Amino acid sequence: MKKLAMIGCGGIGGYHLSHFLEFNDIKLAGFCDLILERAEGFVEKAGSGKAFTDYKEMYDEIQPDMVFICIPPTQHGEIEFETIRRGIPFFVEKPVALDLDLARKIRDEAKKAGLITASGFQCRYSNLVEPNVKFIKDKEIVFVDCTRMGGVPMVDWWRNKDTSGGQIVEQTIHQFDIIRYVFDEPEMVFTMGTRGFVNEIEDYNTDDLSTTVVRFRNGALAAISTGCYATSGDSFESKIVFSARDSRAELRILSDLKLFGYEDENEVTADEESEGFVVKGDGGMGASNVEGIVYKQDGDAGILCDRTFIDAVITGDASKIRSPYEDAIRSLEFTLACNKSMETGLPVKIENK
Repeated sequence: MKKLAMIGCGGIGGYHLSHFLEFNDIKLAGFCDLILERAEGFVEKAGSGKAFTDYKEMYDEIQPDMVFICIPPTQHGEIEFETIRRGIPFFVEKPVALDLDLARKIRDEAKKAGLITASGFQCRYSNLVEPNVKFIKDKEIVFVDCTRMGGVPMVDWWRNKDTSGGQIVEQTIHQFDIIRYVFDEPEMVFTMGTRGFVNEIEDYNTDDLSTTVVRFRNGALAAISTGCYATSGDSFESKIVFSARDSRAELRILSDLKLFGYEDENEVTADEESEGFVVKGDGGMGASNVEGIVYKQDGDAGILCDRTFIDAVITGDASKIRSPYEDAIRSLEFTLACNKSMETGLPVKIENK
C-alpha cells in the first residue's frame, strides 16, 4: 500500500484530507505543519500517521511514496526541490509559486527526475468540461466574458498582495485556467485594477477589483473581471460566457453549463424542466426547443482530481492527469502577466517558455 504524506495542514489541506478519508488503498502516513497542533489534528482525523513540524524529518522517517504540498504561495521552492531530490511524486496546490522563474526551475528539475506531478486545478475534472469543449469545437468563439465577484477571505496572507499574488493569482486563477483548458492559450493581456472600496479590513493590501482584456492566439478576445469587494451573497457572481455569432455557453464552474442556440446531435430525454431549461443532473444532455440546455455538476470534481494523481502514482501511468505541474505554470504565467500589466500600465505578452 502506497504511503501518502501532506505538507500544510490548513484549510486547503483539510479539503484534500476529506477526500483521502474515502480511499482505502493508501496509507495516510505523515502530516507536516509549522504549527504542530494542526498536524496532530490531521492525524486524529485520519486515524493514522504521525505529526511533524519538519518535512525533511517526515521524509526521513516515513519514506512517503507521494506528497501533497498545500502551503501559502510564498513558501514554494525549497520544499519542492528537496521532494524532487528524494524522487517523491508531488501534487502542489495552486498557485504553484509567485515567482515564475522559480516555478520553471521546479518544472525542469521534476521533468529531469521523471517524476509524476499534478496541481490543484480540480475544475478541469468536472463533467461540465466535455460538453463545454464540444460546444467550442462546434462553434467559432468570438468573445469570452468572465466575472468572479466575492468577498475577502479571512486569511492573513491572502489580504496582502505580496504574499498571495492578489485575487487574480490566488483565487480567480481557476477561471483563467479553465478558459485556457477548454478554449485557447492567451497571447497578450492588459489589466487595470482599482482600490479604495474595501477600507474596513485591517492589514488589507490588495486590489478590490480588476478587469483584464485578453487576446488569444486564435484572435478572439476576453474580458475577465474579478473583485473581492462584495459584502453580501447578493453581490457575488461567478460566470464564464463563451460567445459565438449565433449561440453562447454560460459556465459556472463546478455548478452548471447552459447552452443557448445550440443542439447536440445526440438527443436524450430530459430528466426535468426548470426555468425554461432542459436539466440533466447526471452530466448528460437533454435536447429540446426551449430556451436552452443545461448540464449540472455531477459529483465532486476535487475528489476525482486527487484520485487521478494517486492512481497515477500507484500505476505509474500519469496520462490521465489533466493539470501536471508543467501545464500549471502556464496558468501561473497568465495571471502574473495581469499583475505586471497593472503595475506597468502596459499590455504584457505571454511568453510560454
